[in-house]
Amino acid sequence: MNRGWWQWGGPGGSRFFEGGEVRLAILSLLGEGPKNGYQLMKEMKERSGGLYRASAGTIYPTLQMLEDEGLIEPVQQEGKRAFALTDPGRAELGKDPDAVRRIWERAEHWEDWSQYKGPDVLAFVTPLSALAKSVLRSAKWASGNVERDAKVRELIQKVTREFDDLTKT
Repeated sequence: MNRGWWQWGGPGGSRFFEGGEVRLAILSLLGEGPKNGYQLMKEMKERSGGLYRASAGTIYPTLQMLEDEGLIEPVQQEGKRAFALTDPGRAELGKDPDAVRRIWERAEHWEDWSQYKGPDVLAFVTPLSALAKSVLRSAKWASGNVERDAKVRELIQKVTREFDDLTKT
């Protein structure tokens, strides 16, 4: 299967969720009100501009774990099984509000990159990777040498301006 960069790592090469963050993201979303698994997957996709697509294999086992821990409980919502936070779940969510904030700030950052997905953009992934490797090799070559460093930076700025000029016409 041919996967886009947003499925492997996304902006900055990081994963969308780091260890333990899916759990915290789900608690956070349930803190806004009861949701079923599909609603959670949809919300995560929307908050990342479509770049992160939570799978059922991620969401449902995490919901089961949270239920087993007593942090969420099943409720009926429009005839479907949904989940709501329990008091211990709210307490767990309140332990690290900065972590929750960082998750959704990262989602906003991913959303900024969502405009660059699709088959037209994927055609440029291979040449872009080659360019990135050349830049990194040049950076290594320039390391510790002021003149070489200036030359590499100047070339990067020149190419960046030329690409930007393309979009202005």
